[in-house]
Amino acid sequence: MVPTDVRDPNYFHKVVDCQWACPAHTPVPEYIRLIAAGRYTDAYMINWYSNVFPGILGRTCDRPCEPACRRGRLEPEPVAICRLKRVAADNKDDVRSLLPARPAKKNGKRVALIGCGPASLTVVRDLAPLGYELVIFDQDKGTGGMIRSQIPRFRLPEEVIDEECGYILERGFVELKLGWRIDSMKQLLAENFDAIFVGSGAPRGRDLDIPGRKEAANNIHIGIDWLSNVSFEHIDKIGKRVVVLGGGNTAMDCCRTARRLGGEEVKVVVRSGFGEMKASPWEKEDAMHEGIPIFNFLVPKSFTHENGKLTGIVFEKVKAEKDAKGRRQLVPTGEPDEHFPCDDVLVAVGQENAFPWIERDIGIEFDQRNMPKVDEKTMCSSHPKVFFGGDAAFGPKNIIWAVAHGHDAAISIDKSCHGEDVNDRPPPLVNLSSQKMGIHEWSYDNDISNDTRFKVPLRDQAITLKNLKVEVELGFDRALGYKETRRCLNCDVQTVFTRDLCIECDACVDICPVDCITFTFNGLEADLRTRLTAPAENLTQDLYVSDRLKTGRVMIKDEDVCLHCGLCAERCPTGAWDMQKFLLDMAHATEVSACRRG
Repeated sequence: MVPTDVRDPNYFHKVVDCQWACPAHTPVPEYIRLIAAGRYTDAYMINWYSNVFPGILGRTCDRPCEPACRRGRLEPEPVAICRLKRVAADNKDDVRSLLPARPAKKNGKRVALIGCGPASLTVVRDLAPLGYELVIFDQDKGTGGMIRSQIPRFRLPEEVIDEECGYILERGFVELKLGWRIDSMKQLLAENFDAIFVGSGAPRGRDLDIPGRKEAANNIHIGIDWLSNVSFEHIDKIGKRVVVLGGGNTAMDCCRTARRLGGEEVKVVVRSGFGEMKASPWEKEDAMHEGIPIFNFLVPKSFTHENGKLTGIVFEKVKAEKDAKGRRQLVPTGEPDEHFPCDDVLVAVGQENAFPWIERDIGIEFDQRNMPKVDEKTMCSSHPKVFFGGDAAFGPKNIIWAVAHGHDAAISIDKSCHGEDVNDRPPPLVNLSSQKMGIHEWSYDNDISNDTRFKVPLRDQAITLKNLKVEVELGFDRALGYKETRRCLNCDVQTVFTRDLCIECDACVDICPVDCITFTFNGLEADLRTRLTAPAENLTQDLYVSDRLKTGRVMIKDEDVCLHCGLCAERCPTGAWDMQKFLLDMAHATEVSACRRG
């Protein structure tokens, strides 16, 4: 194998599994250590720079970082990364003095943003300090897009939305045109904006075209529209018997909201199996904790009605089988259909993008799914002035994905407005610094706790189920948050090997608690993975391979199982091993501008 080039920022970045998995690449272990040290404001600002909405995401993120967490390879539950983000947000000081100042003068470039959701707000956050004239158009009268309209207040209090959107919108950075619907992209392009960013989300919920839909229409509601109407207080009640159709996070929000608006018998019915539901595991747990049953492998066949009023739904029972090509499919079991009586139905079977306002003759290409063709790296469309992000770009995802899209789009917009190549992306800012303070002493705490994951305290259901605006999760207090930080394995503190200092005494091999270090003769990767002290079976994680040593052997470390405990560096008599903190910050539009000025 070729010796590992530790100068490549992607190498150690990939080893920090949580940061690698985060779409915005937030330096997770760094802010967790700051929380452990009681430096909540610093931890918050690291998050704010990276993911823009720490308090919001600390309650609502889909947590792609947590399945990647190395702690989850040792025990069932990873570090509560998402909820620790909230600890920083809940305990920070006033951060307004730390936010970017309003530029002294504009740069002469005008950018329109369609939608006031997380993607657009991220673009504003990145471009406003550079002097852009920014105008946001949104058909709603509130800011935040789906953050405000589709996430219930018992999960995300309105004051948190107001605070974190306000950090971006209340500093004179942007002109807000709320309650302003864009009906023609052609007309907007004619207004001489230098760039247009489309962050309008996926505003249309899928419907069910089955018998009885039209006849019982008054009591059949599209989930995301219904949630929006509840958020803006247009709806404040629902029938006693409610069936929610769908297995995603929107369905979980719908059933829990219905429970609070008068639903006494609320059921969720899903066509797939429980394990195949798209809802996050914790979302399903929260619903069931509130006494909402989930029924699986039932496909709606028809709505029953009487005198124009909904009476229930008929379901066909199905099971999962594989066809001749090994593809999974649902087939009828042959059992009798099942009828669920109900007063209201909430349809949450998916969301779709709708772009009737984008004319098809202005240079924006669409694919077979009627989605704009968007470059995944630059967020550029086929029109040189139009960029997309968030759900509008690739369909429904999560807030953290919208933030990542916004950062990428802001770079492209800045480069485009200055006549530069949008594909010439700035590199991340990388730092590797030794943590050595003495022969056997490090500047970080490598005495990892053996505690299992701590549960987030909840308010009493006697209170939460009676009030739509009472937040269910109390969050970790400082003491509990500190205990959870102690579970982090410091995956960003890397074991860095210096070949010329190694005397091949194998002391590091002897002391390694997980047998991840091997000294052996080089070979092809497939062969080497079988010849290590412990076979390296996870092909998604790299092997750290040294240059040839004096005996002709090489040092190989399996990054998959390394605990970053530092015992190899403590035991090494020559200092060939060192613990070096790897800090990677993704470059944003501000760095592009700084390079231009430099």
